[in-house]
Amino acid sequence: MKLKVFIADDDNGMRLVLRKIIESMDGIEFVGEAADGEEAVRRCLAIKPDAIFLDVEMPVLSGVEAAKQLSQLLPESALVFVTAHSRYMPDAFEVYATDYLLKPFRTDRVRQTLRKLQKAHMKAKSVPAPTLMLKNRDGMTFVPVRDIIFICRENKNTLIVTSDSVYTTSDSLSELEKKLDSGSFFRCHRAYIINISAVTKVYPYGRWTYLVKMKGTEKDALITHEKLEELQALLSG
Repeated sequence: MKLKVFIADDDNGMRLVLRKIIESMDGIEFVGEAADGEEAVRRCLAIKPDAIFLDVEMPVLSGVEAAKQLSQLLPESALVFVTAHSRYMPDAFEVYATDYLLKPFRTDRVRQTLRKLQKAHMKAKSVPAPTLMLKNRDGMTFVPVRDIIFICRENKNTLIVTSDSVYTTSDSLSELEKKLDSGSFFRCHRAYIINISAVTKVYPYGRWTYLVKMKGTEKDALITHEKLEELQALLSG
């Protein structure tokens, strides 16, 4: 399966250079382009590319702001910043950018990035994604584990939150916790299990509780002070 790549840059010449490099490589497909950040977000939502090359300084909506939206709306798409300024590198890390290309760049440097993206894409497609089987009134629902952002208990139901759906199950949090990889999922509260890789920020929420902002959803999870210390130790270890 080909790697689908989208380019967003207000410089027509730069888009052409990147497009020629992409089209010269086997197994990689150019699927679209945009001249500003707003158009990039709109077109990427329709196309759903595997990788998005973003210039940082664009009109209407900057590449950084576009990347923040895309990382939430299309968490599976890899983001690559392309800019003449290294000062934007911290912003790239904030949105989990896969790479950061400084202009003027060499052709072989772009090829290196594309090969890395292609390798990761092929690996992800070749390995069957583990699924979580959920019991509900209609029988069984199967949800890819990698799509799960967090799980919570609400009104005597257990909810599984993904970027595009919320599933309800009669399974308890304790039952689901046993089925999930403890290296990827963390019981942060008596009513919440979170996908560690989806955590973006943690805010104080009361004396002993914190709000957890998650990548891919506007919904928040909760974490206790004690569990936050456990999570910090887990991530630093």
